[in-house]
Amino acid sequence: MSVRIRLDVSYDGTDFSGWALQPGRRTVAGELLAVLTRLFGAVEGLTVAGRTDAGVHATGQVCHVDVPEERWAVLSAALVHKLAGLLPPDVRALSAREVPPEFDARFSALSRRYEYRVTDAPFGAAPLRRRDTLAWPRPLDLTLLNAAAEGLVGEHDFVAFCRRKEHASTIRAVSRMQWRRDPDGILVATVAADAFCWSMVRSLVGAQLVTGDGRRPVAWPASLLTRTARADEVTVAPAHGLTLVEVEYPPDAGALRARAEQTRRRRDL
Repeated sequence: MSVRIRLDVSYDGTDFSGWALQPGRRTVAGELLAVLTRLFGAVEGLTVAGRTDAGVHATGQVCHVDVPEERWAVLSAALVHKLAGLLPPDVRALSAREVPPEFDARFSALSRRYEYRVTDAPFGAAPLRRRDTLAWPRPLDLTLLNAAAEGLVGEHDFVAFCRRKEHASTIRAVSRMQWRRDPDGILVATVAADAFCWSMVRSLVGAQLVTGDGRRPVAWPASLLTRTARADEVTVAPAHGLTLVEVEYPPDAGALRARAEQTRRRRDL
């Protein structure tokens, strides 16, 4: 018998080739799976909410895995502490708890929320933040950034901002796209959606940055939503400024199952 456990995970993505297992490469899933196998023996179905790319960070990543029931009974109380002792310092499991078998870290998710950090300070990124903050070489206007962001909210075909996968839909529902400037001067883009396609967040940010520095009109990013193919003129913002900060889920098993069934259906506008 096995039980399903949910792990809330944080990592510095700088030295990882992304989340997903890749032969001969260091990945977050590879490090986590090696330690889980060491502790539990056979584990099955390690599944993540968002397969982050190389260099992307997370403070609120979520994954699930099925582990032997008898080993979970022994390890559950101290699992987070044991994982801290075995995992490398750039990845941590913040919590571990049993969840219903209906819980699917990927398909049961209601939304994912990312933040992208940018500095337009003349000296660039502060040394202690250079791994998670993009240095932009031109002054950025917060009003222009938010005006550009406003037109991207809603359900659209985001093919212009995605690297298309064969037979995969590029229709997504963006519930929040907003910029703020923190007291330290850092500009932070918050973007939330039910799901994202490959490179979508970084492409959205890249399109808005060139409006924020005045090189493109504020209506330009939203105008790309009429495209039927990837917009090659959109620059994908560098990975290191991006962090997955939160994944939301329904509250009970029935809702988890219904959400997973809904997510698996192909969407059309």
